[in-house]
Amino acid sequence: MGILSRMSTIFKAKMSRLLDRMENPHETLEYSYERQLALLRNVKQGLTEVVASKKRLELQVAKLKDEAARLENQAREAIKQGREDLARVALERKATNLQEVTSLELQIAELQKEQDKLAAAESRMQAKIDAFRTQKEVIKAQYTAAEAQVKIGEAITGLSEELADVGMTIERAQTKTEKLKARAAAIDELIESGNLVDNMGSKDSIDAELARLSAAKAVEDDLARLKKEVSGK
Repeated sequence: MGILSRMSTIFKAKMSRLLDRMENPHETLEYSYERQLALLRNVKQGLTEVVASKKRLELQVAKLKDEAARLENQAREAIKQGREDLARVALERKATNLQEVTSLELQIAELQKEQDKLAAAESRMQAKIDAFRTQKEVIKAQYTAAEAQVKIGEAITGLSEELADVGMTIERAQTKTEKLKARAAAIDELIESGNLVDNMGSKDSIDAELARLSAAKAVEDDLARLKKEVSGK
């Protein structure tokens, strides 16, 4: 596969994914529905035009038949008057009219067939459009429900992650609390056993003894100084 062919394939794949993300089923279904309605309107318009054309031809046939009857009456009167030549002209015109009637009736028959076809097509299209409209609304409702479920699922997923973080925070706090409680219990145990008090008492006794010795030395020093001053030495 050449580079250009591969690039074309990649481009088409990316465009397909992009269009899939951009496609809104609601809009797509409505567009398809409107297109079908437009086609149905075209069929109805065609049917209306065929019916109108057939009606015009039928009126023309009726007019030609009336004219043919009038020409026959004229030919009859001409014969009564001994004017066979005029009667022949009238009958020739009558024959021409009847030929036109035959031609028009054939056209009317063809238009009737076309009318029947269009009427059947209109009926089928209307039934399909009605079914599509019902299916369209069902699909739109299903899509809306699925979309809502996805949003709820995403919200729950985000909440789960947040709760997981909260759970870890609580776990760390509980761990620290347990450590502090253990330390406090150890101190209480030392206090109850007397070790902590004894150690503190021993320290106080040593300090007191050192202070007493220091004070005694100071007294002796002052006494020696006074004796020296009194003796004048």
